[in-house]
Amino acid sequence: MWWKNNVAALLFLVTCGQYAQTLQPKVLCYYDGANSLTKGLGKVTLDDIEPALPFCTHLVYGYAGIDEETYQAVSRLPFLDLDTGKGNYRAVTQLKAKYPALKVLLGIGGYKFNEPSIEYMNLLESNSARFAFINSVLSLVKTYGFDGIDLEWQFPQNKPQKTISLVGSWWHKFKKTMTGGEPEQKAVEHREEFRALLRELKRTFRADGFQLGITVLPHVNSSVYMDFPAIINDLDFVNIAAYDQQTPYRNPRQADYTAPLYELRDRVPGNNVDGLVDQLIASNAPASKLIVSIPTFARGWKLTSESDITGEPPIIANGPSNPGSQLQSAGFYSWAEVCAMLPNPSNVALKGTDAPLVVDSSKRFGSYAFRVPDSNGENGVWVSYEDPDMAGNKAKYVKTKKLGGIAIADLSYDDFRGSCENGEKFPILRAAKTRL
Repeated sequence: MWWKNNVAALLFLVTCGQYAQTLQPKVLCYYDGANSLTKGLGKVTLDDIEPALPFCTHLVYGYAGIDEETYQAVSRLPFLDLDTGKGNYRAVTQLKAKYPALKVLLGIGGYKFNEPSIEYMNLLESNSARFAFINSVLSLVKTYGFDGIDLEWQFPQNKPQKTISLVGSWWHKFKKTMTGGEPEQKAVEHREEFRALLRELKRTFRADGFQLGITVLPHVNSSVYMDFPAIINDLDFVNIAAYDQQTPYRNPRQADYTAPLYELRDRVPGNNVDGLVDQLIASNAPASKLIVSIPTFARGWKLTSESDITGEPPIIANGPSNPGSQLQSAGFYSWAEVCAMLPNPSNVALKGTDAPLVVDSSKRFGSYAFRVPDSNGENGVWVSYEDPDMAGNKAKYVKTKKLGGIAIADLSYDDFRGSCENGEKFPILRAAKTRL
């Protein structure tokens, strides 16, 4: 009988091990290959992101797009990605030889190349176009050794909305089913066609065990376009792009948190991490498949003489702030760029345009810092950003809610050189992974 007991104990341990493995939270690390083409300090290559990979369960390499004539999935940068060019597709999947536990996915879509949503809608409406797309995706995945795809379908976005009063909040709750301008009948059709696309993709992937995930992009009404009870079994994960709720381009006259963790007073309901998660769970998406994106980038606005000197958002602004030294992009900063603007022993004595920002230490909803305008109404800036502490808080939230994991968007904008945190590279990723 002793051997039976030992076998039973062994089977129990194996079962527990398999169960624990299925519960291991995902860490999706996104990397936009186009950042390897950036000149100067903003250039980030595959070699640069490699120190991050031990902390990632998945690496999502982006971004492929859709050919408007053939409806095939294609690289938008063939000279960079394909074997006829620099061969990044093959180079990124070959990283699995060094990191065997890593899954490498191809990211498709995501507004990267300003492709109009109508192209994606037209593809859904045609059986032959869907067939061409699926075959091209399978070809890319097999040819280059990807483990699957992350599909960031470009549905029509809702229109920008300002901060609202409590009196008007009921109306905005009522309008949550609005589709951002697309006729309701079309939206219903596209919901069913998207369901068919995912079902056909999963069927095509099943024989090879390829993974299929989707990203719910910012300002896309998932309750309109995604029938979660019908599609969830075909998906390995649902990534919630829980950032860019406010940006200096969508909301140039009003600076506010870009990725708040919880709902704030007098805001559009649901425009926060907790609200977006609750919406999907209410749509019968299981918590275990939900991934919460943590941005490594920041959004900045110019402040004016009309802006509140307390810096507390929402605050009157005047469009995107000046570019930083690394990304050279107005109103868009990496964590390293923000870190350099915050108070530290080397810059606390600076004045004027180079003075360090004033930091909000409460971090109740997110991190922000600001510098009030000078006497001429110039040099004012307000920045909403993610730092390692806030990233850790969001990872703890994911753990508490028993969600499926986190996504880091993007490795390129984390401090990959280690210039902020005592030489530690990728501090946002590390902090989030530690508390997951």
